[in-house]
Amino acid sequence: MAVREAEPVGSLKEVRDAGLDREDLLGIYRVLLITRGIEERGHILYRQGKIPGSFYTGRGNEAAAVGVATAMGAEDVGTPLQRDMGVHITRGVEPWRIFAQYMGRVDGPTRGRDGNVHLADANLGLHAMVSHLPAMLPVAVGMGLAFRIREEKRVAVAWCGEGAAARGDAHEGMNFAGVRRLPVVFVIDNNQWAYSTPTHLGYAIEHLADRAAAYGFEGVVVDGTDVLAVYREAKRAIEKAREGGGPTLIESLTLRMEGHAVHDDAYYVPKEMFEQWAKRDPLERFRTWLREHADMSDEEEDDIAGGVKKVLNDALRRAEESPLPDPATLLDGVYATPEDLDTPHHK
Repeated sequence: MAVREAEPVGSLKEVRDAGLDREDLLGIYRVLLITRGIEERGHILYRQGKIPGSFYTGRGNEAAAVGVATAMGAEDVGTPLQRDMGVHITRGVEPWRIFAQYMGRVDGPTRGRDGNVHLADANLGLHAMVSHLPAMLPVAVGMGLAFRIREEKRVAVAWCGEGAAARGDAHEGMNFAGVRRLPVVFVIDNNQWAYSTPTHLGYAIEHLADRAAAYGFEGVVVDGTDVLAVYREAKRAIEKAREGGGPTLIESLTLRMEGHAVHDDAYYVPKEMFEQWAKRDPLERFRTWLREHADMSDEEEDDIAGGVKKVLNDALRRAEESPLPDPATLLDGVYATPEDLDTPHHK
């Protein structure tokens, strides 16, 4: 079972065949801008001392996150990680709640508890990460197994990076999903640096998607800077899983355009590599595509950019008005009650 390398999306007709109309495309562009804007403002908040702990971003990974999340169904679930901000925005997490999360305020998804990047809203089908990143793959596989047992046509999406894919729990999750042909889609965001370890020191195969054949399912490599190609491949894999076709491993090739976190200046990445990948910036790439293939006008672009700026400015203001948690409530919401579990994503 050979790995397949996905082609770029070349026309508006191809996009429509994949289920997106022009308004959807403009909406995707808006979400990409919001995603990057949140993380750019996060850098400022961190320098101002308003974000405790560290701060991680997904610059260069926005198209990969938004493309996959756009392909998910309303009742599907996922386990996005720290560089998948676009998943949260696409699924409906409000930007002001994300800023509140970063700042440890009560209106963040974790209400000021846990690490500030360990965010997710289970009511939107998202389940929060832990710092041992590939540990979330077996979690997603478990949800896929539950869907199979309940005979529900729902799909679980599991994310990890190329570094995390070296751990045993990534292997265990993929192996189990392949044996049981579970409705799971695995997404490896290959940003080419596991902290400071380059890919040639991380694995000996050409593509991480090559591993899928050993687990008995399809592997696909896609350009993670091309949001429409990511969407098309994710949509195909998700619908295949939904109809009983088993898992798919999607390797989304990107470059982490900043350090591992704000404390890291990424001195170990060759300057030429940054310059090469900057020419494939996912936002600029999609903006150009919209101009050439969907006739996005200057007025439309300005309206979207202006609207995003207002959303983010309002979100920052509202988040800063959110109070810090009362220490007396430290254990509130830490342990689930039966009522907490009574949501559409647990039934």
